[in-house]
Amino acid sequence: MNSAKMKKAMRLMGRMISQNMFNHLILDFKYWEDQSDQFRQGEGTLLPLWHDPSFRNPSAKRKHVTAICWNSKHKDMFAVGYGSFDFHRQGKGDVCLFSLKNPTEPEAVYECDSGAMCLDFHPNFPNLLAVGLYDGSVLVYDISTGSKQPLYQSNVRVGKHTDPVWQVRWQEDDMNKSLQFYSVSTDGKVAIWTVNKAEIDMSTAMELRLVSTRDDDEEQDDDTLVNALAGGCCFDFNETQTHLFVVGTEEGLIHKCSKAYNSQYLDTYNAHHMPVYAVRWNKMHPRVFLSASADWSVKLWDSVDASAPFLQFDLGSPVGDAAWAPYSSTVFAAVTADGKVHVFDLAQNKNEPICEQKMPTKKAKLTRVCFNPAQPVILVGDEKGRITLLKLSPNLRKVAAVAEGQSQQAAEEAKMDRIIQIAEKSRKQALKAENMRLAEEQRQNSFRGGEGIYANA
Repeated sequence: MNSAKMKKAMRLMGRMISQNMFNHLILDFKYWEDQSDQFRQGEGTLLPLWHDPSFRNPSAKRKHVTAICWNSKHKDMFAVGYGSFDFHRQGKGDVCLFSLKNPTEPEAVYECDSGAMCLDFHPNFPNLLAVGLYDGSVLVYDISTGSKQPLYQSNVRVGKHTDPVWQVRWQEDDMNKSLQFYSVSTDGKVAIWTVNKAEIDMSTAMELRLVSTRDDDEEQDDDTLVNALAGGCCFDFNETQTHLFVVGTEEGLIHKCSKAYNSQYLDTYNAHHMPVYAVRWNKMHPRVFLSASADWSVKLWDSVDASAPFLQFDLGSPVGDAAWAPYSSTVFAAVTADGKVHVFDLAQNKNEPICEQKMPTKKAKLTRVCFNPAQPVILVGDEKGRITLLKLSPNLRKVAAVAEGQSQQAAEEAKMDRIIQIAEKSRKQALKAENMRLAEEQRQNSFRGGEGIYANA
């Protein structure tokens, strides 16, 4: 009864029963298309598929969904991290593996001593899962062994962060091709974790030095910035230039960094007024990335121009997360604390989302969003431990038309380049109009001052 063959047979039987129970939802997942999209240009909808009580961890009812990541090989499998963003209410965390083939229960549950704040599957070894915890330590699980204990775990001896780990990313070592992943924490460090045979070793990739953003004419106390570190909240590596990465901080700044320089930034973007919760490089365009913040805004940046974003959107509520679609350079989604999912397609509308939809569950802050790499669906997590799967209507997943002899990648880059050119032209026109207005206002003020002088005379 306890043999591996019996366990495999029971799992297959459970999936068959689940697919019979949710047959209508499986048909929607495969075949549903919103026919009304053809009558409303520039608008789309999201269809909730499996939702409450599906994709639930019974032990995580009072925990927040802190991370979601799809498996790099098995496109139906995803991992969910459970912890708490409330600093005054911390406890143990969980990491759950779910499959779309059986939404009734998790495939596996891994208990952590502290809240699981972030996770990432290895792109080439889909059995390796890196996890960052609230207590500053990191774990590596091998999900293929069936063991609930981590394969590797950091500690004080090998090194660990002194603050919560907010993001982890696998990244290949450029020199000896060893297994490595990066982590960022509010202790001001971006760390490299190298996986060896017996343990993992920690080294520092970048110390996030504080940068003053005040005007030059104001007095600056440089001594206070010498040893001060900025709190790192998120980071992401460029899709094509893998040595480049951007880091979002608690102070609202974004720093562009390189793995070749660990002591200085390549550039600094004065991005937000509050902590940056997400930075994401565009998957189809090498220069573009987005940032999402608690100041209610999502901003799009051209990495060669740090002066200002070429587009920005006010979503009316703190933005918990944002992510680019894997199939288009102009489509991205964001989730907000008022329980809404916003989907943008800049090629159809550069001013507002083409889909703004409230979640069907009870009122809860949305914390995470993630696109499936193969299917037209997204996962959304909230602060009550719920996971909702949403299918995109046809208007939300349009791709660029490909000319003869042109690749899909080139077509998507050209589509985004047109958006950048239009946005830059509009920004220059607005700046010119504002300068003219200020000049006219200054002229009127000087004229009124002259009238007062002549009247006194």
